[in-house]
Amino acid sequence: MSESGHSQPGLYGIERRRRWKEPGPGGPQNLSGPGGRERDYIAPWERERRHPSQVQSKHPKSNMVLKGNTYWSISDFPIWDAQLDGSEETSTSVMQKTPIILSKPPAERSKQPPPATAPAAPPAPAPLEKPIVLMKPREEGKGPVAGTGASTPEGTAPPPPAAPAPPKGEKEGQRPTQPVYQIQNRGMGTAAPAAMDPVVGQAKLLPPERMKHSIKLVDDQMNWCDSAIEYLLDQTDVLVVGVLGLQGTGKSMVMSLLSANTPEEDQRAYVFRAQSAEMKERGGNQTSGIDFFITQERIVFLDTQPILSPSILDHLINNDRKLPPEYNLPHTYVEMQSLQIAAFLFTVCHVVIVVQDWFTDLSLYRFLQTAEMVKPSTPSPSHESSSSSGSDEGTEYYPHLVFLQNKARREDFCPRKLRQMHLMIDQLMAHSHLRYKGTLSMLQCNVFPGLPPDFLDSEVNLFLVPFMDSEAESENPPRAGPGTSPLFSLLPGYRGHPSFQSLVSKLRSQVMSMARPQLSHTILTEKNWFHYAARIWDGVKKSSALAEYSRLLA
Repeated sequence: MSESGHSQPGLYGIERRRRWKEPGPGGPQNLSGPGGRERDYIAPWERERRHPSQVQSKHPKSNMVLKGNTYWSISDFPIWDAQLDGSEETSTSVMQKTPIILSKPPAERSKQPPPATAPAAPPAPAPLEKPIVLMKPREEGKGPVAGTGASTPEGTAPPPPAAPAPPKGEKEGQRPTQPVYQIQNRGMGTAAPAAMDPVVGQAKLLPPERMKHSIKLVDDQMNWCDSAIEYLLDQTDVLVVGVLGLQGTGKSMVMSLLSANTPEEDQRAYVFRAQSAEMKERGGNQTSGIDFFITQERIVFLDTQPILSPSILDHLINNDRKLPPEYNLPHTYVEMQSLQIAAFLFTVCHVVIVVQDWFTDLSLYRFLQTAEMVKPSTPSPSHESSSSSGSDEGTEYYPHLVFLQNKARREDFCPRKLRQMHLMIDQLMAHSHLRYKGTLSMLQCNVFPGLPPDFLDSEVNLFLVPFMDSEAESENPPRAGPGTSPLFSLLPGYRGHPSFQSLVSKLRSQVMSMARPQLSHTILTEKNWFHYAARIWDGVKKSSALAEYSRLLA
């Protein structure tokens, strides 16, 4: 094309082709025609054979190739050094298509600014985990500016540049004058449910660890132990059951049968270790301090050392154990230990079982009323204070008290004897605020099917359990004489009461179905109960009421 943009006739003829192939003395021939053409044209078949460094021109655009609106340097194209062998024998056979030369008019060509030298490309940054979005603020009357920070993945073609031309005040290659904002998604990856460790998720669905034996909550030195918190959860549906009783009454056996064991199992495998035969012969006690056990049904059982124990007193006297400075006599220290344990159970338990093996010891009821007197003051929940039957209870919390007559004989199950026991307990506990009546009944659990519900005028929380070995005695039917056949061999032996397993099962169902009032003014979880019990135990040991009572005993 000429300077005016019109094509020149005869430009692509045989003569033109011959002129391309004849090298001049000063290098390649200048292809400028009569119209004053300024660029040397290099045919594609010649570009493959000639090194781009051999093509030189005085005009700055003579070594540039127009592509769209941009000039591309010849040096940007690949160089094939292997083909620069100088052979021109097959050059006439290489040409297959007629080349077309495109050029801009001179008016537009003069407006185009000279291409700026592109700086060296910085090294590619490391791939980011999340894309970074760069945005410019939206100007009035203009659309948003496209993001410039997103990098295209390998193997995909970059999108065509659709951004508008920069303003007149800005030159190509300069940073925009408007502020650039960087938006990142921080902290959201960890909150996604998919990011949760599957092992942790399965661990939350597993049942809590099952205890195989009891552990110490308070040791024999009356110090608090923190090992029990490992078995507790953050849930509020928990029942706490404690036990009190004299030495050898069967407290550990009863708590083991209520918690995790059956009468058929060996007593050496009970969760609360029962008194062994050797310990019975020595007259010693098996449990010291307070033992802790929690079941899969989230019921806490607290087994305690015997109250007013003669074996503990004997151990203090014979072993010359040093007493705390606030106690002068050993028997005072033993009684204060028993009162501390009883006052602690009256504060942190929902149900307290008082076990006795004969009916009845008046000193036991006196001890219970003394423990109630020195019990720490604990606020009761609001709904309990509004619905309490007596106004003298105030804001104090009192647990359910159950009297368990262990090792009961056959005559103890007589209805007349049963009425006398209920009447005596009611009269002895008449001035107590403990909930000793109205929450447990032997008549309602069908132990005495022939008695009407109103047989007892004042029914207290009393339950009778026979000897564990009474089943073996009933298997021996009565005989008319030695060496004779048993009488009524086809009929079972008469016991006068239900079986031991049946009575223990009924007792367990009655205890576990008792109401669970709030122990404090707030609802406690299992772990909160543990910390609350630790504070109560520390308060009991430092109680001013117990210190004053100890001073009066001395």
